[in-house]
Amino acid sequence: MNHDQNFKNLILDYPRDALELFAAEEAAEPGQDVRILPIREEQLKERLGDRFRELDVPILLEWPNGIREAILFVLEEETDPRRFSIHRLAHYCLDLSELYKTKRVVPVVIFLHSNKCPRKLELSGDQQNYLSFEYIAHIFADLAYKITVKAKI
Repeated sequence: MNHDQNFKNLILDYPRDALELFAAEEAAEPGQDVRILPIREEQLKERLGDRFRELDVPILLEWPNGIREAILFVLEEETDPRRFSIHRLAHYCLDLSELYKTKRVVPVVIFLHSNKCPRKLELSGDQQNYLSFEYIAHIFADLAYKITVKAKI
C-alpha cells in the first residue's frame, strides 16, 4: 500500500505539527507570525523532454518581519525504503536551492519501516570532499507510542 497521498494531505493540513514532529531540531518554535507556504510539487524542467520530477511536500517558511531568512523543508515519504534514492533527494534539494536562491534547505525523509538506506552522500576526489549531503530521517517503526484504554466498570 502506498501512503504517499495520505502523508501529503496530513502535512498540508497540519504543517506546523508536521514540522514539529519530523524536523523539530530545524523548525523549533517558528512563532505564530511565520507564513507557512506549500510550494510547487512538480519541479521545473529546463527542456520539455527532460525527466519529470515531483516532490512529496516542499514547504517554505517566511518571517514577514525579516528577523530570519526564509527556509525550505523538503518532506519526502517512503513507504518502501528500497525505492529511496539519496541521489534523487540531493537533486531535489539542489534544484530548490537554485530556484529559490537560498542555501537554507532542510531535507526530511519519513520512512514507515526500518531501513538501511544511506544517510550521507559524499562526492570526493583523492584529496578532499566536494559535496557532503545529509538528511533528517524519521522512522515511524522506531517511534514509541502509548495506548490508553479506559475500562468501563
